[in-house]
Amino acid sequence: MADARVPNGDVSWWWRQLGGPPAPRPALPGPVDVDVAIVGGGYTGLWAAYYLKTRQPDLRVAVLEQRFAGFGASGRNGGWLTNTVTGGRARYEASHGRDAAIAQQRALNETVDEVIAVAAREGIEADIVKGGELGVARTPSQLARLRAAVADERSWPHTDVEELDAAATAARIGVRGALGGAWHPHCARVHPAKLAAGLAKAVERVGVTIYEQTAVREIAPGRAVTDRGVVTAAHVLRATEGFTADLRGEHRTWLPMNSSMIVTEPLPASAWSAIGWDDRDTLGDFAHVYMYAQRTADDRIAFGGRGVPYRYGSRVDTDGTTQQRTIASLTRLLREFFPDASDVPIAHAWAGVLGVSRDWAATVGHDRSTGLGWAGGYVGTGVTATNLAGRTLADLVLGRDTDLVRLPWVGHRVRKWEPEPLRWIAVNAIYTAYRMADRAEASGSGDRTAWPAHVADFVAGRH
Repeated sequence: MADARVPNGDVSWWWRQLGGPPAPRPALPGPVDVDVAIVGGGYTGLWAAYYLKTRQPDLRVAVLEQRFAGFGASGRNGGWLTNTVTGGRARYEASHGRDAAIAQQRALNETVDEVIAVAAREGIEADIVKGGELGVARTPSQLARLRAAVADERSWPHTDVEELDAAATAARIGVRGALGGAWHPHCARVHPAKLAAGLAKAVERVGVTIYEQTAVREIAPGRAVTDRGVVTAAHVLRATEGFTADLRGEHRTWLPMNSSMIVTEPLPASAWSAIGWDDRDTLGDFAHVYMYAQRTADDRIAFGGRGVPYRYGSRVDTDGTTQQRTIASLTRLLREFFPDASDVPIAHAWAGVLGVSRDWAATVGHDRSTGLGWAGGYVGTGVTATNLAGRTLADLVLGRDTDLVRLPWVGHRVRKWEPEPLRWIAVNAIYTAYRMADRAEASGSGDRTAWPAHVADFVAGRH
């Protein structure tokens, strides 16, 4: 099903489309003293730098990046600028009350528009189209979960979710076998690498220095220890997401979860006439091992999902190469969704890592006594959350008393992941169970969630 000659890796298709990774910026020249050192040149680090410098222009801010800005998930993701509360609102309702959970949702809704506004203001052309997010159900059990999710969403303000029947779903995107859909307006399609590259240039324009080819080995109060010298700073912010395990003392903080993508060659007009997708909604489904997709600006389908979920010892890739069997499974699923694209070749495949905390919830924080800050654990929903995190980190560092610093994810901490081999066994068992559940639901006629999924939820701590 998948052609072994499909280009694989090269960081991502998004970067390849821009002519490959950008020419590297200079590395750290040696020991440097700044006011704020930001470790990680992805969306989180770049947004934090942008807001710190625009809110206090005399601040000396440096970003330290081991490869190049946008090398990690920021330049490889599915391009969903969406309002998802990572980990769900219920946990914040339990810990901080209903009003706090509502505030978190409202802040993420507003953040979608904030990213769009900054891109326009800074001249960042990132193929942004705010077409909403469509989730589809293709089995009776998926449809039952969809309806339960819609009912839950409607119990909260600011979610604006609509339930669609099969015909209305097909009118938005012609997914074969879709029994129904759930749509909301708070999502935009973006080109991840264009956003990362444009944001990095905007950060430099406001006076931030980005040091690339500079690997940080350890973060401690007042300093970031790199392979090219020590950076001293009153504030050191960790924005390393899926690569956090590489830092000394942080090996079990966040688990680096792998996700893979393929992208087709451009589809002909006849295929788009059958599929539709005119509003450029982002597309997902209600399977346990879910997919995610977008229609690109040049009329391709970029389609992603889980491959090998986790590598032993929290190892991460270096160039985005994914497994041939993952390319095959994603290709098969894409063609199940869109038979009209069956003859369109796959142009590229790649993978990336995302950060997962032990309770599957994102977090941002700053300890004024040590000057250490952090943000991450987005579990694949970081395109929007990184901007909110960056603004929040800026307010925390600057000591600003704002609504952002009172959001319930601020200061959220959880226990570390289990040591090996326990976490490798657990994560692979979780996704084996989810795949079993998806197969059982696809072959059955009932509308109940298959039992292996309940077991996986329990092991994952998501019950």
